[in-house]
Amino acid sequence: MSDKIVKIRDGEEYVTLNVVLKLTGIISTGGQAKFYLQENEVLVNGEPDNRRGRKLYPGDVVITNQMKIKIEKQ
Repeated sequence: MSDKIVKIRDGEEYVTLNVVLKLTGIISTGGQAKFYLQENEVLVNGEPDNRRGRKLYPGDVVITNQMKIKIEKQ
């Protein structure tokens, strides 16, 4: 499992789970998030979550079967 960091842009408070999945290359389009989350377990801060619009803030950690993603402020 590889580790990645997703940085929230200045002026933005959070990033959504579907955007994180897209930015890290797990999915290629935002529309694929729904299907990916139905078929794969995704943990947000250690708890299962399948809401593609889930708001992620600095310090949050997302774990998929492919990677561990930490959310940070830019």
